[in-house]
Amino acid sequence: MKTIKSIIGGAALLLAAGTAAFAARTDLVIGVVLEPPHLDPTASAAAAIDEILYANLFQGLTRIGRNGEVLPALAESWTVSDDGKVYTFNLRSGVTFHDGTAFDAEDVKFTLDRARADDSTNAQKQLFAAIDTVEVVDPATVKVTLTSPQGSFLYNLGWGDAVMVAPETADGNKEKPVGTGPFKFGNWAKGSSITLVKNPDYWGEPVALEKAEFRVVPDAAAAIPALLSGDVQAFPQMPAGDALIQIESDPRFVVAIGATEGETILSTNNGKEPFNDIRVRQAIAHALNREDIIAGNGSGYGTPIGSHFSPANEAYVDLTETYAYDPAKAKELLAEAGYPDGFKATLKLPPPAYARDGGQIVASQLRQVGIDLEIIPVEWAQWLEQVFKNKDYDLTIISHTEPNDINIYARDDYYFDYNNPAFKEVMNTLEATADPARRVELYKTAQKIIAEDAVNGFLFQLPKIGVWDAKLEGMWENSPIQANDLTDVKWAD
Repeated sequence: MKTIKSIIGGAALLLAAGTAAFAARTDLVIGVVLEPPHLDPTASAAAAIDEILYANLFQGLTRIGRNGEVLPALAESWTVSDDGKVYTFNLRSGVTFHDGTAFDAEDVKFTLDRARADDSTNAQKQLFAAIDTVEVVDPATVKVTLTSPQGSFLYNLGWGDAVMVAPETADGNKEKPVGTGPFKFGNWAKGSSITLVKNPDYWGEPVALEKAEFRVVPDAAAAIPALLSGDVQAFPQMPAGDALIQIESDPRFVVAIGATEGETILSTNNGKEPFNDIRVRQAIAHALNREDIIAGNGSGYGTPIGSHFSPANEAYVDLTETYAYDPAKAKELLAEAGYPDGFKATLKLPPPAYARDGGQIVASQLRQVGIDLEIIPVEWAQWLEQVFKNKDYDLTIISHTEPNDINIYARDDYYFDYNNPAFKEVMNTLEATADPARRVELYKTAQKIIAEDAVNGFLFQLPKIGVWDAKLEGMWENSPIQANDLTDVKWAD
């Protein structure tokens, strides 16, 4: 009997060991193309920051869900006054920052006042322009009063630029971010990876992953072997190139072609000659063959657009024929503008393949009508400093991945340097309008104005080409906001 018991006991140990061996994984390595310049989403326009930290480490009063809906986050509920100007937020109880300090109404006031201050470095400061006052009613209640009704206010509070920060740690968030989310900061191996670890004191439903490493993998040459070897298990935005067909046929992986909020445009310096002449901008628009640009943009996917608006939005208008591909018309317009022999300009291209690869095609197409572009590759930090901040450029290619951001064309000092009072009036009316049907009509009008003004070369909506291990669950197929939300991600048992 003793021998039998020993055998049974040994079998039990073997079974337990086997069960442990086959337990679901709790770590994940995610490939990202761009390394963020720093880790504070409230102090930069770089989408790479939100792609790592939004909803994972930092949270706002509201959040944008996987279907683009506004959801409660640190505010569990809210009420709105009859005149649409006063929002009263009821905050969740028991929420702490990762350093152990409590989150309360004082932090909300600090965050919103900081974001809208005269010396604010928030890249989307305009989001907070309608706020008149932020009042602490009690530790769990905040009253925000607007100068006028703003139909998009709750949506705006769901942006990464509106996440809550604490006065004790805000100044250090660029290097050591401290938030309230289900993950907290692990480490940043600059040039290589950023690691988040599970927050054991999280106020909400615990996440399944114990650790998530965001590894910088800039191109297909590095991404393909990393994926096939299993070193990286997920690419929310896969730089697959021509290898995507091979990956699609491999049952080990899921390939999900989704939609983003990324309007990919040939950004144009409207305040600089010769681009301050609408005929020159119209000529550029007529010279662009979107289908060829999409075919060579690094993925071969994308939806043509004729204005700065996502085709997935109910208010979208197809304006691609406003200036249809017509090289002869482009030459005619250039001659009318005083450039019968064309002119020379520069095209600054940031690292992503849609810019570097697509830029070669754009330069070739514009060369056919007499516009000779000098291609200048720039790193992301250079692009932010030279192009976005200092307007030191002629043309550039970039995807604007912020959600529903057509209002940037109304900003006085934005890097396009575009100024149209009629467009600003539409945006002002939109901001004060809550009726959904009326907002749709205003969005349509706004799209038509900037399309007709040929403010930029509107190219295509950036696709979301997600590739990940077939055993992984909960990844987002679409990108209604620039984020890789790992809240529901887990490995199948």
